[in-house]
Amino acid sequence: MMISLRGLNRTLLTRQLLVDRVPMAPFETIRHLVAVQGQEPNWPYIGLWTRLTDFRHDDLAVLIHERKVVRSTMLRRTVHLAHADDFTWIRPTVAPIVRAAFSSPFYADETKGLDLDEVHQVGRELLAGRTLTRREYGRLMAERYPGRNGGRLASVAELMSAMVHGPEAAAWGRWGSPPSVSVTLAEEWSGLPMATAPEPERLVLRYLAAFGPASVMDVQTWAGITRLRAVMAGMRDELRVVRDEEGRELYDLPDAPIADPDRPVPVRFLPAFDNALLGHKDRRRVIDEEDRRRYAKVASGGVPMFLVDGFVQGVWTVRKSTLTVAPFRPLPDEDAEAVLAEAERLRTFIGGELTIDFVEDGSAPINNLQAGSR
Repeated sequence: MMISLRGLNRTLLTRQLLVDRVPMAPFETIRHLVAVQGQEPNWPYIGLWTRLTDFRHDDLAVLIHERKVVRSTMLRRTVHLAHADDFTWIRPTVAPIVRAAFSSPFYADETKGLDLDEVHQVGRELLAGRTLTRREYGRLMAERYPGRNGGRLASVAELMSAMVHGPEAAAWGRWGSPPSVSVTLAEEWSGLPMATAPEPERLVLRYLAAFGPASVMDVQTWAGITRLRAVMAGMRDELRVVRDEEGRELYDLPDAPIADPDRPVPVRFLPAFDNALLGHKDRRRVIDEEDRRRYAKVASGGVPMFLVDGFVQGVWTVRKSTLTVAPFRPLPDEDAEAVLAEAERLRTFIGGELTIDFVEDGSAPINNLQAGSR
């Protein structure tokens, strides 16, 4: 079976809940998507708003405060929100990419001569039974390791142990990174034990349900880990194998629907780092390669973007009191009107005294539209 690029696009958007807004509970939506990017506090809210009917800010805030959804470092060594149950196996499965940070000079220079297992154990002992801000945690680590940078040692401990960030780090209202983050040992926060071994097969199946069909490299890029080729080869008999227009093998769940390539898709605004944009090695199913490269050079893909007819056609940002919408190139009048209508819905969701600036000729400078809208 061969699937066209447009067929892959429609299938991805259908599985990502980006064709029709759905009346799904935010709790189950996050579980379906495996994890929702949450580098900056506001992005998960935008990601859920664009997928769900009648989504309100409090719908997510309550889940975080009730500890049903947790914020932590996981996929690609970046911050995501995940269902508390799922985090117990996702984090151990992607642990190799999280701990790979130790090879960088930022950590290697500070930990030179130290036993990392000991740092790990000390870090757990200092945090056991309490919640600390990273500053407080770093101060305690510095007391245990005089002459060392306590903040970096606290970061090492956080990379080695699964820790959850406090609700304040995921509260709506901030486009940039939260000014302070508190951490708690994950099992103490959620009351759920962490898995003792990675579960790559489970990760693959969950990924394919929300992102498939996909190649081995697609899954590895999304998760940030390697050595999945053998895992997926071993699962081949329980998966469906299809091919794209270039003849490459793509894996999928055997009963997962393939969308009609001609299915209409409305305009959708996506938050920075949305996994619908970053969930594949080959991202042409949702963004033209030239456009992707243009923005990757300045923001590593972390730019809030919008879709027209299912494909990325521009970027948006919030700065001060302005919601700026900038197509890559001039849009037909009908498409421009649809983009403005959806921008108005986004403006209402964000709230405040925002005005909309639509840059019709696609001339907005890239550097003004990077991730981390302000």
